[in-house]
Amino acid sequence: MNFYTLTFLRHAESSGNAEGYYQGQKDYPLTKRGINQVRRLISRWQSDGTRIDQIISSPLTRSKDTAEMISQVFGWPVEVDPLWRERDMGLLTGVKRQESEAVYPKPKFFTPYENMAGTGEGNWALYLRAGKAIHNILKRPPARYLIVSHGGILNQALHVVFGMTPQAGGQGVHFRFVHTAFSTVYYDPSQHKWVVWGLNDFTHLAVRDFNLDEEEES
Repeated sequence: MNFYTLTFLRHAESSGNAEGYYQGQKDYPLTKRGINQVRRLISRWQSDGTRIDQIISSPLTRSKDTAEMISQVFGWPVEVDPLWRERDMGLLTGVKRQESEAVYPKPKFFTPYENMAGTGEGNWALYLRAGKAIHNILKRPPARYLIVSHGGILNQALHVVFGMTPQAGGQGVHFRFVHTAFSTVYYDPSQHKWVVWGLNDFTHLAVRDFNLDEEEES
């Protein structure tokens, strides 16, 4: 195999998602619906004959448990990498969304270089971390890698792949990842060529299993 396959998978629904919290790097367990979402994904990949050589997971429980459920069925090895943890949400970490304006009002304008919510990780910092995480994978031998992570950093990972830097005010392209949705890209190092195979693939889910209005930062 002389090219890389990177499959970016967002974790299943957590209690923090279900209860409307900004989670960031705070830990929350999967809900029953989240566990069912992973089971649906596993069933689909069993039917598809999907093959993976290595799972790389965020250390946060909602991603790690998603990765381990997949590993238990397929036997694919799991490696935990803190570079793939979610964005540090600063003062909004663990705050309910309806209460966020009272804790840290969203500024009318901000640059990519500013911190998130006062003390957190801004868009440029998150973009650089996503780039480093991808770079570390590309230092390994070409193989099929499944990255189980979070909506915020996976968004920036796709920006890295597409060569799009963060914009002021949060403008520009945003990539949707519903729970257990995945995006797949190929990389040919001999030509420095990225090929996009799929984005936000969630065809294993029933309509009741996701909310298209949900924020990505979780």
